[in-house]
Amino acid sequence: MIQSKIKSILFLCLVFISIACSDDDDSVTPVDETGSDELPFQELFEQGVDRYLGTITPISSSDIAPGVTEHTFSSTDGPVCFTGNEFSMFTRNGNSDNLLIFLQGGGFCSPISCEALEEGIPLTPFGILSPTDFQNPAASYNVGYVPYCDGSAMMGDNEVDSDGDGVNDRFFKGIQNLSASLDVIAKAYPSPGKIVLAGNSAGGFAVHAALPLVRKLYPDVSIDIINDSGQGILDTGGFESLLTYWNARSFIPSSCSDCIGADGNLTDYHNYQLTEDSNVRLAYISSKQDSTFAVITAGGGAAFERQLLEAAEELKRTHPERFNSLIDNGNDHTYLLRRFTEEIGGINVRQWVADMLDESENWDSITE
Repeated sequence: MIQSKIKSILFLCLVFISIACSDDDDSVTPVDETGSDELPFQELFEQGVDRYLGTITPISSSDIAPGVTEHTFSSTDGPVCFTGNEFSMFTRNGNSDNLLIFLQGGGFCSPISCEALEEGIPLTPFGILSPTDFQNPAASYNVGYVPYCDGSAMMGDNEVDSDGDGVNDRFFKGIQNLSASLDVIAKAYPSPGKIVLAGNSAGGFAVHAALPLVRKLYPDVSIDIINDSGQGILDTGGFESLLTYWNARSFIPSSCSDCIGADGNLTDYHNYQLTEDSNVRLAYISSKQDSTFAVITAGGGAAFERQLLEAAEELKRTHPERFNSLIDNGNDHTYLLRRFTEEIGGINVRQWVADMLDESENWDSITE
């Protein structure tokens, strides 16, 4: 009897193994492009980019409008604007299970100058954030809105004495602001069907800092990234010096020697992210000679345009199914909020974003 049961168990095990290993099985767990079935960005987690996740909670959460909640943090416990002002972020309930995480922009602080906002811009219902524009593809989404006032592209973890008086007066706590905000968002919307991670200007830079953290909080959800006017076209050594000033080097994998290119650009960093995480798609939106970045680019607008087009071409070549760009023939800066209905190359920004989020075959790169 015992031998008979053992034979039956062995037979069932062999059948199970045969089914699991069959070449005809369509249910094989997908892996990322590195060939690993681990969560992407393990190296960044080992470097500590997730060190503040789950460690900070708001001191208050107040309903400020129907479905809209402001979450405020204690300025003595970490999240803070770069001049010490109080930091808060917002959630807004939609009527779908999709989630839009929007990272606002507002300028950088460098050792030479500081153009950052001292207080974050509250949630405003414009462009992709409008819940009443029926043509806005994200109108029904739940929203997690992260204002920008840290001066460090939501990456910094440093305090600096900027005037040499012996007292720290710049507080680059972007990683704490970002991590605490994402924790609030994940608690409010734990099971989205789809995530759109979008940001403009400095928030465009920040979507790439946020991606590993969002992936850790949502391991299995597809993420569409929209980088509006923050493509990382910088002069040689520029971003390196900012990472040092902000104490933000943990966001760049130490094994990726070309993530910050010899020209200073972040194209290979974006390429690394697409390669690391196969459940991600990336969109660039920009003008050819973005006036905000052209003035700080050696060679001006023409040099910025050349490098931007090269970056878009490289990412389209390496990830043709998961990257597209929409590039305007001008020098405007940011589109998702202020120029959401502007036409570029025969299609308006809103419709192009809709094609992306709907996974339409019409979504493609357009350069005016």
